[in-house]
Amino acid sequence: MTVPTKTGPTKTGPTKTGPTKTGPSKTGRTDWTATSAGAPASGSSAAGAPSRDHWIDEWDPDNEAFWESTGKGIAKKNLVLSMITDHLGFSIWLVWTIVVLNLVNIGIKLSVSDLFVLTLVPNLIGSMLRVPYTFAIPRFGGRAWTTISTGILLVPVLLLAVVVPSGWLTHQGSGAQFWILLACAATAGIGGANFASSMANISFFYPERKKGFALGLNAAGGNLGVATSQLLVPLAVIIGVPSAALALAKHPVHIAYAGWMWVPFIVIATIAAWLYMDSLTQAKADTSAYTASLRYPQTWVISLLYIGTFGS
Repeated sequence: MTVPTKTGPTKTGPTKTGPTKTGPSKTGRTDWTATSAGAPASGSSAAGAPSRDHWIDEWDPDNEAFWESTGKGIAKKNLVLSMITDHLGFSIWLVWTIVVLNLVNIGIKLSVSDLFVLTLVPNLIGSMLRVPYTFAIPRFGGRAWTTISTGILLVPVLLLAVVVPSGWLTHQGSGAQFWILLACAATAGIGGANFASSMANISFFYPERKKGFALGLNAAGGNLGVATSQLLVPLAVIIGVPSAALALAKHPVHIAYAGWMWVPFIVIATIAAWLYMDSLTQAKADTSAYTASLRYPQTWVISLLYIGTFGS
């Protein structure tokens, strides 16, 4: 006689899963991989979550799930801060177009050609610096470089606030005055160079389908700095000067205000960039793509048209 074996359902339970530690990345930080495809890991180690030093090791904006859950908020935050810092850069880049018109009011008399050179040099320096600034993001990271490039805007505004209106400068010969002013004006060129690095930085944060819109907003926020400078600087330099409202060939001005007015905004923007912006470890400079673009006629046509936006 055979005794039947007692059987029953096998007791099972949920499998314990969690994020898989993949080990340290090339940057010395630890990467975490989500356990299910397309889903970011939960907790502080979630994909796209910045570490304490604001570096993000995993970034996949073209993944719709990642973009909606994590990427969009981080990208928007960095875009807003980039627009603010870029706006300041453009404002300071163009400040000398107003300053040269008021030099005669502080006792500095230069020829018309000298005045034109003072407005030209910041544009020239800014254009030349845009090339190395473009490649600074992959080298230093978006957060660090935005902080640095915004902070050094203090150099041109402090030179404008301290050196230009000093009595020492007015007692120099016209030749010495020109070269001193030229050196001060040249430092304003770094404001124009900021545009290249900010555009390069933001392009890494957004998916391909949204890059055009994001870069357009970033460029618009920066270029509005030209209007801000042209509107506010002339008002700032005549604060407390009633005679400025009269049609006089010469009247007193506070030329130092053209520099001092930007200092608090630069300091705040620099601190904000350091505290709240992020860097992407996968942001790499594709030099081969830049070289390849030179073979296309459209590149040269667009470059020619772009000259008109700043040079006409």
